[in-house]
Amino acid sequence: MLIRFAKPLDAAAVVFIYNHYIDNSYATFEVERIDASDMQRRIGEIQAAGYPFLVCEEGDEIVGFAYANRYKTRAAYQHSVEVTVYIRDGFGGKGVGTLLYEQLFSELKNADIHAMVAGISLPNDASVKLHEKFGFEKVAHFREVGRKFDRWIDVGYWECLLAK
Repeated sequence: MLIRFAKPLDAAAVVFIYNHYIDNSYATFEVERIDASDMQRRIGEIQAAGYPFLVCEEGDEIVGFAYANRYKTRAAYQHSVEVTVYIRDGFGGKGVGTLLYEQLFSELKNADIHAMVAGISLPNDASVKLHEKFGFEKVAHFREVGRKFDRWIDVGYWECLLAK
């Protein structure tokens, strides 16, 4: 598997992965599918802001993506990011998330980033396990803050401080 920075032409494959989660999962609170042009814009905005957006290729297929983005807009948050990872349906448990996060966190360590935050809709044992594998610790739990598929959903927040 190859981890690399996303290119504009990757948007269709990335949106294919992401729309699966919109349609079938609580992992994202988006409820309307997006198209490749929306994803291309999002990738461009994240990269233009100086944050990494990575994809994982296996053969000629993109099987996952991960990125960091601004945590909050106020200036004092400039050294913090929110991180996220999505794996193509059927590729879970094959190390894709681990490879993506290893590279993403390496990129962030080389930047002026101090804290990483990950919001996880609950329950989501696989995501919790992946984040805790990298040293994230649960710091907050919000009850029933999202509603999707006619169900209230809790969200937990995990944090990891990057050692310099």
